[in-house]
Amino acid sequence: MLFLRALSGPALRLWGFSSFIAWGVFLLTRGVLLVHAMWVGQQSPEALLPGLLAGLWRDIPIAAVVALPWALFELLFRPSWRDRLRGPLFFFYLFALLFVAVAETVFWDEFAVRFNFIALDYLVFTNEVIGNIRESYPVGRIVAALLTLSLLLAWLLRRSLRQQVVTAMPRTPQFTWVAVLASLAGMLAWGQTPPEFSANSYANELADNGWRSFIWAARQNKLDYRQFYALRPDSEVLDDLRRFSGHAQVSATLQPVRQATFKPAIGDHGRTPNVVVVMMESLSAEYMQAYGSKDGLTPNLDRIAAEGLSFTRLYAAGTRTVRGLEALSAALPPLPGKSVVRWPDVTNLNTLGATLAARGWSPHFIYGGYGAFDNMNGFFGAQGYKVTDRRNFDEGIIEFENIWGVADEHLFDQVLLEIDREHAAGKPFFGHVMTASNHVPFTYPAGRIDIPSPGKRPGGVKYADYAIGRFVEMARKKPWFDNTVFLFVADHCAFSSGKTKIPVHRYHIPAIVYAPKLIAPRKVDTLASQIDLVPTLLAMLGLSGDDHFIGRDILSMPPEEGRALLSTYQNLGYLKGDVMTVLQPKRRIETYRISGDGREAQPMATDPVLAEEAIAYFQGTALLMAQHGQDGGVAARPQSLAMASDARVKQQ
Repeated sequence: MLFLRALSGPALRLWGFSSFIAWGVFLLTRGVLLVHAMWVGQQSPEALLPGLLAGLWRDIPIAAVVALPWALFELLFRPSWRDRLRGPLFFFYLFALLFVAVAETVFWDEFAVRFNFIALDYLVFTNEVIGNIRESYPVGRIVAALLTLSLLLAWLLRRSLRQQVVTAMPRTPQFTWVAVLASLAGMLAWGQTPPEFSANSYANELADNGWRSFIWAARQNKLDYRQFYALRPDSEVLDDLRRFSGHAQVSATLQPVRQATFKPAIGDHGRTPNVVVVMMESLSAEYMQAYGSKDGLTPNLDRIAAEGLSFTRLYAAGTRTVRGLEALSAALPPLPGKSVVRWPDVTNLNTLGATLAARGWSPHFIYGGYGAFDNMNGFFGAQGYKVTDRRNFDEGIIEFENIWGVADEHLFDQVLLEIDREHAAGKPFFGHVMTASNHVPFTYPAGRIDIPSPGKRPGGVKYADYAIGRFVEMARKKPWFDNTVFLFVADHCAFSSGKTKIPVHRYHIPAIVYAPKLIAPRKVDTLASQIDLVPTLLAMLGLSGDDHFIGRDILSMPPEEGRALLSTYQNLGYLKGDVMTVLQPKRRIETYRISGDGREAQPMATDPVLAEEAIAYFQGTALLMAQHGQDGGVAARPQSLAMASDARVKQQ
């Protein structure tokens, strides 16, 4: 009876009322995302309906937690304050719910997932993110519309709001039951983990709640591999890594150079060649004719692929730029949680730039945006690279830029200047170049291509291709061109969404080594990973076996030994042949048969050999980084504990 009386109290009535409103907004949001998944993701209603239904129940405790401040407001504030503030606060409450709903929709349109660690990271880089949003969407009109809608809803619900607080009741029993119910709702909400009831990732994401997933991302932003993933004895893992890489030793730490001088395997009349790695923002293989596209967006890259050494089955390590940076600098398989690039104070790391610097190259990192984003400048500067970003481009170069960076053509103009300077000084140049134009808002200088700016993704891709073609033609006129090796490779694909946990087709990227005077055209069909490009370049330069990297030289790797290492924030994938082994938290292992186009995944029994290989790569990387002494703030457990904890491969 006391419980029923308490429920009739204004605090609990107002809490219930505002919880119901939050639940309704969650339902509306999920409906919009469902339509988007059907329309853009081409998912069937039958596949998505379970996610919609599951989400209805999961939303209840989340809605209760979101609305809890209303109960506290009614219990803690004085009556005169409550009467004055209730209306304005209700208006802002509605606005906040609707604003987050719209933000979720925008985030879903870009990533096809609920809020995750990416959204969390974006809060750190507010200038770039807010600027990107302002340049990509009519923010003023959206906010004005939300304010108007919130005001209208507040006016329509004003009587219902007043009806919740007309009943007077002593505060003590209300306090008691608010505490009990809030604790229950909090435990239910806090205990929710990402839904995994379906093999369809869209359905799982649809069942989730953006408020919950954001808090979860904040809680799980650091993941210790040893604590959460399947383990093997460290000694066995390191033995396997040495065997896989073909090196007598693998290391994440920069090692002393065994030979001070060397004779380059390639070069102009014995001269050491320049090396330029161009990492292309979001340029999926699917956009190039060389990889099957019929859209004609990349004529320059297609020509370069025909004239160069093209890797047809190479896969990105992750879905963000930092994963590409880590793979193409340190050849490290992706670890769960934050990329190594974003770890604090990582120094003396074994990188391509450091390896080449020890033999006379001058290493550069050149980026068209602000290098403080994702700690790019900090990471590369700590590894001995000369860092150049948009803040210190030469005067007069930048004529067009957006929030993410300067137009790619201006970036390449700066690269040409840097190579000219090193050439004049008689030093071979090594450059890791990161583009920015193929990114929302997809703006670029007028008159370059036949798609007006802003050109959405097709325009971004075509302009990026234009800038690369212009760069190569300008480089071709330079005295150093014939003695330069270019690598054109994407950081990741344009999209990361798919039906499976790790949609393989969303990791397929172009990789082309271009040096017309030094390297004969060829297609290489061996399955390979982004981490293999560093050892491959070094082998081409005559430095094979002297690098200690985990990756392998693709050109010397037997095709049957080809494999790729792919990741999301928590799922670690090992693709060999058509079998994907996925390592997950709670030491879970799942295995799938991947279709020829990489879009479908059929669950299958885990192959223990492949599972052991997958564990060796990822656990081995975690071990090497712990030995390196920089683990991003996550303490490594002693080896004895690692060996004692579940060393058996769990099959699922």
